[in-house]
Amino acid sequence: MTDAATEPDKITGPTPDNALRAADKADSGPVLAADGTPLKRSLNRALRAQKLRALMLIAPLLIFVLVSFIAPIGDMLFRSVENQIVRDTLPRTVVALADYDAESGELPRDEVFEAAYYDVFFAAERKEHTRLGSRLNYEQTGASSLFRKSGRGIEDIGEVYLDQFEDLDENWDEARPWAELMGDPDWIAAQEAWDGNGSMPEFEVRSDISDLLPRTAEAYEIFARFMQTEEGDSPLEEEPWSVVHTALYQDLAENDVSGYTGPRADMLQAADELVASPDFETIAFRDGFEEIDEDWVAPEIWQTIKMYSPAYTSGYFLNSIDMQKTAEGPALRDEDERIYGLLFQRTMFMSLVITFSCILLGYPIAYLLSNLPASKANLLMILVLLPFWTSLLVRTSAWKVMLQQQGVINDVLVWLDMVADDARLTMINNQFGTIVAMTHILLPFMILPMYSVMSTIPPSYVRAAKSLGATNWTTFWRVYFPQSVPGIGAGSILVFILSIGYYITPEIVGGTSGIFISNRIAYHISSSLNWGLAAALGSILLVVVLVLYWAYDRIVGIDNVKLGG
Repeated sequence: MTDAATEPDKITGPTPDNALRAADKADSGPVLAADGTPLKRSLNRALRAQKLRALMLIAPLLIFVLVSFIAPIGDMLFRSVENQIVRDTLPRTVVALADYDAESGELPRDEVFEAAYYDVFFAAERKEHTRLGSRLNYEQTGASSLFRKSGRGIEDIGEVYLDQFEDLDENWDEARPWAELMGDPDWIAAQEAWDGNGSMPEFEVRSDISDLLPRTAEAYEIFARFMQTEEGDSPLEEEPWSVVHTALYQDLAENDVSGYTGPRADMLQAADELVASPDFETIAFRDGFEEIDEDWVAPEIWQTIKMYSPAYTSGYFLNSIDMQKTAEGPALRDEDERIYGLLFQRTMFMSLVITFSCILLGYPIAYLLSNLPASKANLLMILVLLPFWTSLLVRTSAWKVMLQQQGVINDVLVWLDMVADDARLTMINNQFGTIVAMTHILLPFMILPMYSVMSTIPPSYVRAAKSLGATNWTTFWRVYFPQSVPGIGAGSILVFILSIGYYITPEIVGGTSGIFISNRIAYHISSSLNWGLAAALGSILLVVVLVLYWAYDRIVGIDNVKLGG
């Protein structure tokens, strides 16, 4: 029997130390929810579900704001610098002009004219040359007509070579011989087997002919795929463009085809002998462009293409601040061409005048509305809201009738002998007409915010001030007016931002001296189609509004602007 004193203690129940350790372990472990999951994880899951439900509730509004507000602004900012049309329409010319010194005042090298020939020809076939001409015409007057004329006359260069090859062998102006010479045999077989259902087999050029006649293979491939995709015609049945014959001449003049043994070898080698003969007529690309239009041998058009060859440009923004890109860098336009600075100044000035006019006219009305009995205030409020029930165009046209020299207002002034009949006032088609009409149209937008704030001012404040001996003026100026300032601020921001972007009313009653910058933006969008310049002007207008908003917040404090409550 073992001595009890020498055996280790056998614990048959919890001791105080073990119980404390167990309690500490329980306290340090995760707190569990009713379902056994950690409480923290369960709480996070519940919060995520709550946030997801909240997001789903605001998702329609968020999508609407993104689609109708954020996306258009982003598109406007992109269009104000986007300039990919030059690079995409004249890719070879842009590369060839990379080392051209636009400041030298000289013409580019012959390789540039060669690249321009191919680019203009392909662009004319795709009907893209007129779009490019319109774009460059914004920067250089006459570019639009130059590219239209070039689109009609660019074939004359290729006709020189086409006629000679055709005189040698009529097959050079036939579809099938060209297809056999340039096309891959597998593609020819697939094209012949095509029954008109589904898409046409995509043209594939023969690999050996690409090495032998690189320019011709490229030009014919562009032609063949254009016929397939744009015209829906088979290259086996369509004669190639004259540009292909020009490319053939260049390849034959530079490469040796005597060892060629593929399809149509005899025809190709005969053409090679023709090109090598001294009687073969050629035309330099520079001379061909000069015959189309002499403007092509003036450095200005090449300088313009060079300046606007990058995918993105600052030209639109420079134009919107009465500057322009030149070979020497940005420069101010001639004084008689500076219109946008004047329009921006006029827009800001007249918008401020309209805003202050609305404050002066709207404050007494809002004060009266907030202090009249409810029955009379409701009747007056109907009169304030009445303009909203009438078309904007009708209201503006009504002012045009009233303000003209034979209008109602002038007739009344003549009847009262305040104005002579032969000295009637000119109140339309100028700044005065714009200010009057827009003040009338925007006045409710000033009255409503001021009224909503004034209606929350306790009348007891005014009575308390008067009971303390303040005069009516002191009571108004020291007690009532400071409490109405938030309404004035809200109405001013609303009216100013609306007026700075108005264009219908100034267009109808403003004439030439009363239009805003927004009228010019509308003109470029709908008439001149210079969307890049319109986007740049709109971007500047957006920045101006944001800067004024920031300045207002710094001076007055946007937190002090409210609509009542």
